[in-house]
Amino acid sequence: MAKLKPFRGMRFVTKNAGDINELVCPPYDIISKAQREDYIKKNPYNIIRLELPNIDDGDNRYKAAGETLREWLDKQILTLDEQAAFYVYEMEFTANGRRNSLKGFISLVELREFADGVVLPHEETLSKAKTDRFNLMTETMCNFSQIYSLYFDEDGGVSGIINVLGNNPDAVITDPDGTIHRITAVTDTDIIEKLTTMFNEKKLYIADGHHRYETALNFQKKLLADGKATENSGYIEMFLVNIENDGLVIFPTHRIVRGLENFDADKVIKASENLFEITDAANQDAMTAALHMDYDRGEETFAMYTGGGNCKIFRLKDKAAVKKVLPEMSDAYTGLDVSVLHTLVLEGILGIDKENMANQKNLTYTRDVIEALEAVDNNEANCAFILNPTKVKEISDVAAANEKMPQKSTYFYPKLITGLVMNNFS
Repeated sequence: MAKLKPFRGMRFVTKNAGDINELVCPPYDIISKAQREDYIKKNPYNIIRLELPNIDDGDNRYKAAGETLREWLDKQILTLDEQAAFYVYEMEFTANGRRNSLKGFISLVELREFADGVVLPHEETLSKAKTDRFNLMTETMCNFSQIYSLYFDEDGGVSGIINVLGNNPDAVITDPDGTIHRITAVTDTDIIEKLTTMFNEKKLYIADGHHRYETALNFQKKLLADGKATENSGYIEMFLVNIENDGLVIFPTHRIVRGLENFDADKVIKASENLFEITDAANQDAMTAALHMDYDRGEETFAMYTGGGNCKIFRLKDKAAVKKVLPEMSDAYTGLDVSVLHTLVLEGILGIDKENMANQKNLTYTRDVIEALEAVDNNEANCAFILNPTKVKEISDVAAANEKMPQKSTYFYPKLITGLVMNNFS
């Protein structure tokens, strides 16, 4: 079902651009203005100048990115590889107290509408981010970063090929978090043909990059309408990983509730008692232990922090509670911790509707538990909800049901580095 295609990756020429460690950056949406400036100070050719144009340039920033790209190609700061390839990409990192390795490969993948059931999303998206990426793609005709997608490798055939490749990487970098990134171009036509054939029967589940995928779909429609489609504009660059890879790590994204008038934590807790078994957690360690225990037991659980060390564990009494509110949704969706929180508490009790959530008016997100707790203790927030991570199987089950989780339901770690290999489809 999924159509793969090798491509001539656009990569930095380090003899002209400098140390590859100074040319790459994390995903654009986690980089502050100050961090952006720091990357450019270290090396003016850092990919951040293309992936995240200077916001101070207003609407002209996208045109400036396009001009910068063309200049770098002319000066051979960037060039296209001579041969079309798949790119084996490995990340070695520390998470949850142990060292992990995650290896997959980067390919072009044919763009397909979600309704086709070939590429499946699992999260809702925000329109502002899609507009930004559309404008950038219009001026650059590039994918600077990969969509992160998962697939089932039932017979282990793909993993058997990928796992023995990449032992002599083309580039190795270590990012500020200590993650080691290795990339290797694979040009062997037999290997490429085998992998391409194996994916003819596979579905792909988007792990990270929903905004960019939807943007690429819309951009290709515009190119077709304008008669400007290119050989590769109907494809997008993806990093593909076996969904059962032992190195897959998902962190939770916590919810911070802000700016609610007349917020009363005691009333919220009282109103929740008919739906949840609510118990005290003496401190952060006790909270974490309770969440971990319920995660392992498959309970629908989250914690509510109201400041001053006051933390409550919410454990759902009736597993069908969300289904009663949303009977049209699948069991996969209604059984998610994040669905329980959003449907029964954020919407049902606090009155934060979906539009409010999408606009992040009264709800913001963080992966950092300490940041969430401190926002409440510093009177910057009404309360915070601390969640367990979403399980990989829950992601595939929701996607297979043609549904989407609430936005920011998952945080795959580590994030793919930007700048190792890019897709120029102009």
